[in-house]
Amino acid sequence: MTMTTSSGQGVPDPLIASDKVSGTAVYDSFGDTIGTIQNFMVNKRSGKVAYAVMSFGGFLGIGESYYPLPWESLTYNIDLGGYVVDIDKDSLTDAPTYREDDDPFLDPAYGRRVSDFWVT
Repeated sequence: MTMTTSSGQGVPDPLIASDKVSGTAVYDSFGDTIGTIQNFMVNKRSGKVAYAVMSFGGFLGIGESYYPLPWESLTYNIDLGGYVVDIDKDSLTDAPTYREDDDPFLDPAYGRRVSDFWVT
């Protein structure tokens, strides 16, 4: 993950507490809000963040869908105060998703679907 300002200038990557990441807005490359960070998935062995899970849709937290976004696909924009990802709301219809009570990462095939979607 990198950090940028609207001028495109990079700034150092400071640390951030996990509770500060949850609830942070996610924007598309046009600056439109497409969701918020729900949580993130950490690789147990390496300790590195693999995915930020973005919530989108629903009403008052009911019926939301969750989209795992590769951590590297996010850029923190200081001016927006949130993360920018190169995808728009319409493209989310094709992205792997899951619901609140699901635990899809127990299935290795789901992880491959997520990786395959974001590699293209």
